[in-house]
Amino acid sequence: MKWRRKVLASMTLLVLTVSGLAALQAPAAAAPLDLANFQFRPASNAAELRERVSLLDQTLVRVGVGDIMNDLNRKDTEKPIGFGEACEPAALQSTNKPLITRSLCFNDGDNVTPTWYPQGVTTVADAQADQVWGTSSRPVIVTWYDHNDDDGVDSDGDGYDTDEQIRGVRVTFMNPDTGAYRHVLLVYPFINDSGNVSYMSVRTTQSGEYKSLHAGGIVWYGNYLYVADTARGFRVFDMRHIYDLGASENGTTDKEGLIGRQDGIYYGHGYRYVMPEVNAWTRTADTGTKCTEQDGSPQFSYVGLDRSGVDHITAGEYCAGEEAVNGRVAAWPIAGAVDANGEQRIAADYRWNADAAYRLPDSNIQGAVRFDGRWYLSRSRGESTAGTLYKTDLVTAPTGDLRIGVERPLSIGPEDLSHWPGGTETAPSLSTLWTVAEHPGKRMVYGVYAPPG
Repeated sequence: MKWRRKVLASMTLLVLTVSGLAALQAPAAAAPLDLANFQFRPASNAAELRERVSLLDQTLVRVGVGDIMNDLNRKDTEKPIGFGEACEPAALQSTNKPLITRSLCFNDGDNVTPTWYPQGVTTVADAQADQVWGTSSRPVIVTWYDHNDDDGVDSDGDGYDTDEQIRGVRVTFMNPDTGAYRHVLLVYPFINDSGNVSYMSVRTTQSGEYKSLHAGGIVWYGNYLYVADTARGFRVFDMRHIYDLGASENGTTDKEGLIGRQDGIYYGHGYRYVMPEVNAWTRTADTGTKCTEQDGSPQFSYVGLDRSGVDHITAGEYCAGEEAVNGRVAAWPIAGAVDANGEQRIAADYRWNADAAYRLPDSNIQGAVRFDGRWYLSRSRGESTAGTLYKTDLVTAPTGDLRIGVERPLSIGPEDLSHWPGGTETAPSLSTLWTVAEHPGKRMVYGVYAPPG
């Protein structure tokens, strides 16, 4: 009988050992999504930003979106628009091509420059439900970030090679009917050592040693432009506060290496128009460890808008294929960012809370928008392979995992997404998704139909 007891004990030990190994090797359960990780507070210096912008209003000539759209100065001379096709064929893989509704191309310099990379996309359909700004303007807007930053090289030959070469972020106002466009420089206002209001380029942290903000996503809603701040949340700019340096007595478009107030003159790296930051929204939770199950508050890699019910701003994070998780997306009622008068909330104790958050179904997501309960995601696949558009299955719970329902091809290097409800003149019942292809020589802004069903 002793041998039986020994056999049974050995078998029990074997079962326990195998069970223990299985427990060690089994994937860890995903940590619950906590909406508290997706909470914002206004910038700690929000009141100061508002005061500085008020001083700029008294100092420089102020213009609006209509003035910009009537002063577009760049265009692709060969093929500015592609109707139902790519105006930049190099943006597409030879096979697996997307069905394009309309494409807009940049001139040769902007198409190939290694200095600026396009990232975020928004349109007048985000800004207003009637999809028209003013009487007839229908802008499409793209963000670019300074990809070179301060490399110590006097790239423009003007004798300046210090941190003024960190040019930050510019936004491009495009006319989708003509292909014409103009760049506007985003700036951060401050008070200089002489006590005068000035501004600098938009950076990850607003001091000389930090790099340009990536500006991976953008949403234009009403008067405000929300720009993704990867590590923090959103920077906010106001379409009512754009300054014309060319028309201002104390402004100039000369000397591309200079920015801000210098000897009483306002510069903007050679750009005619500048737009200052008026507020920012910063995450309140700890960051944790990026792209792991121990992550806390998210990265803000792209931004979108959902107009299919209560209007929401959406944002999500980019996690590469080799990282532990795919990342998350979340949604916030966008009315929570403004007070009863439509102005940005700046009270220090105010909190803006998300009401939905989800885990992404794949890595390398560059853009996300939601409408009618489904998410639409753009995935990049390098500099020579077509990206992918995902449409997820319907989700109704406030948290959970997104699942891919439909896949469609995109261009090489697709970035942020923006939803234009109602499609085009030839297909008014279909919605359009706008994005931008980022790689030099393969750049264009274009729309594709959102997969139906």
